[in-house]
Amino acid sequence: MSYLEKIFLFQKQLINKFLSEQQEDGSWRFPCENGPHTDVYTIIILRVLNMPEEKLIIRLAKRLLSLQERDGTWKLHSDEEDGNLSATVEAYTGLLFSGVVSKNDERMKRAEEFIKRKGGLKKTHNSTKFMLALNQLYPWPVIFPIPLTLLILPRHFPINFNQLTSYVKIHFAAILIAAYKRVTVKTEWTPDLSHLILEESVLKRLKNQVRGKIPLLKRVKDIIFLKKFKAEALKKAESYILERIEEDGTAGSYTSATSISIFSLIALGYGTDSPLIKNAAAGIINNSVEIADNLHIQNAPSGIWDTSLIACALNKSECRCPEVKKAVRNASSYLVKRQQNTGAWGFSESNSWHPDVDDTQAALRTVQVEAAVDPEQRNAFNKGFNWLLRMQNKDGGWGSFENNRGNSLVKHLPIENIKDTAVDPSSADLTGRVLEFLGDVMNMNQGHPVIDSAVKWLAENQERDGSWYGRWGTCYIYGTWAAVTGLRAAGLPADFPPLLKAERWLISIQKEDGGWGESCYSDQKKYFQPLPFSTPAQTAWALDALIAINGKTTESIDKGMRFLAEEKGITGYPTGGGLPGSFYLNYHSYDLVWPLIAVNHYIKKYKTEYNSN
Repeated sequence: MSYLEKIFLFQKQLINKFLSEQQEDGSWRFPCENGPHTDVYTIIILRVLNMPEEKLIIRLAKRLLSLQERDGTWKLHSDEEDGNLSATVEAYTGLLFSGVVSKNDERMKRAEEFIKRKGGLKKTHNSTKFMLALNQLYPWPVIFPIPLTLLILPRHFPINFNQLTSYVKIHFAAILIAAYKRVTVKTEWTPDLSHLILEESVLKRLKNQVRGKIPLLKRVKDIIFLKKFKAEALKKAESYILERIEEDGTAGSYTSATSISIFSLIALGYGTDSPLIKNAAAGIINNSVEIADNLHIQNAPSGIWDTSLIACALNKSECRCPEVKKAVRNASSYLVKRQQNTGAWGFSESNSWHPDVDDTQAALRTVQVEAAVDPEQRNAFNKGFNWLLRMQNKDGGWGSFENNRGNSLVKHLPIENIKDTAVDPSSADLTGRVLEFLGDVMNMNQGHPVIDSAVKWLAENQERDGSWYGRWGTCYIYGTWAAVTGLRAAGLPADFPPLLKAERWLISIQKEDGGWGESCYSDQKKYFQPLPFSTPAQTAWALDALIAINGKTTESIDKGMRFLAEEKGITGYPTGGGLPGSFYLNYHSYDLVWPLIAVNHYIKKYKTEYNSN
């Protein structure tokens, strides 16, 4: 079998894999997996609400135990050097709530030793402390030092609720209620974690740290955030949550936001048996997914995202068989039915409040296939396309959920990961992806003001080494791939200096086996951190970028394609970004769909070159 025949066979195997797994409604539903956080919250919620879901709790506990390392720790990515303290504390807490294991279990003792060695509960991420405080396991006053009245500050105020990005607002509204009410819920299942608070003065010390960091903010708070406004703010926060309850009962489709909202509603006087809270818990359970022999609660199912990517990849395969055409057509029908009133799409099919740029540009790539012959599809496409153009920032780039939300003073609030969540600046991955869509699908090139401003933004935001930082993937390989393919689709020549720098950088980090691999440490350290192994998704991103640049195949490209086609990569590494150092996603579709896209482009561009030889 020739080299090209092997690549064609690999492409066919991927196509058949996707065709066999498409759902009856036209969607694809691959697991969107994260660490212990959502499983732990779900166990706690089920215990707090006293729901008869013992089998579910046992299965969630089983997954937590399956993720524990031999040294007793839990990790968010396999190359974490010494375990993750917050993940370990959360898993430890969830297992005690489950009742499946006790503190005396040897596995729990090893976890306890690690937690103590790392400084105990006070050294965990604020989101972990928040979860503990909700359950009377950690002191409240300094967990979230932002006042509830943030919600009623006018839009012209330097810091106000409207400046937050949309998916953060649904979390913050619930968090602000819980923090203001200092809600704590204790049940017969609530464990005692006092042995993990290693200093009696932890509360006083943390208070002093917060006051030392934000004396001005505290003085302003004392002056203008009067008590008479707090009732109004509390009502607004409650209304904000209730207005965004999805049909499945979740808050914005997110397990994280829904879990906190349940505690906030309890704080506001809703009974644990109220239909609103019961439906919210049912929505969380509905986010479950089977992974091997385990059950996992996804933070948000990736149905829209997976369906858009896979349908686009099948369409780009240039396979004209009836099965592929039907699969793409059914996927397009599924997506049109899930289009939001804004004209855009969200990440999950139950998400009707939080459209985003990436899911919209991805959905449009599929919908455009039928738009030429179907009026309904054409109308959906036009609405989505217009929304996408409106989302361009003034600086020329695109963010995720909101436009022109990148420079708010909100990012200076003293909360961990605030810059990674609350604001929504232009990013290379989003800008590159939209640029690639506009060039590839809409034939928009240089000379168009939308294109020119995006190209300018990318050129000005390239790293010195030639890479770009990607916000929603891991990380510099992802951003560089998106920027390169976007610039090429917009008509930039291969010898455009930023493209030459990017090519040199990608080649310089290629591994001996032909693949590419990047660690989740990259988004924490803000510079490229290699993995000790290659992954299929990251190899596909790097390859796709090099293919976009080079008119003829190169040694680096062929070496990478051999690696990809022979399926040598380590699968399952989390290549989806969430919160740097705190939350990562393992999209189970990624190790399949991105290789298919790279192979499609390779065959389309170079098959004539091989046939002539």
